[in-house]
Amino acid sequence: MSWSARLKELGIELPGVAAPLAAYVPAVRSGNHVYTSGQLPFVDGVLAATGKVGAEISPEEAKGHARTSALNALAAVHALVGIDNVTRIVKVVGFVASAEGFTGQPAVVNGASELLGEVFGDAGIHARSAVGVAELPIGSPVEVELIVEVQ
Repeated sequence: MSWSARLKELGIELPGVAAPLAAYVPAVRSGNHVYTSGQLPFVDGVLAATGKVGAEISPEEAKGHARTSALNALAAVHALVGIDNVTRIVKVVGFVASAEGFTGQPAVVNGASELLGEVFGDAGIHARSAVGVAELPIGSPVEVELIVEVQ
């Protein structure tokens, strides 16, 4: 089954590629890898939430925003090379804007990791970093970037 068929089976539609906020592109291919820029949880061109996780944003809400960010990263991959050319997800890096004392970053970034597992199965198993930060661009609670192997 193709990845596009798998997305359809799951009822997931890739969004349009989020417009860059500064001087960069959403994704770059180098050899057989695609590197995405950090993606925020934009929905229809609007940031879905602002605030710090563990204060204004609950960990469960943030997990959903990490999933949305990963979908936006997949949209960038799809626009560059086509989702059906993905052979595996290599690495996920998730940044979580964290309130003081919040240490649940891995559970938040699971929103991205679990989505990739649903879509790509064994090819979605990846290395990962989940990093707590003081602030993210435009007040976003999460940011996700991917390294994807393609054919």
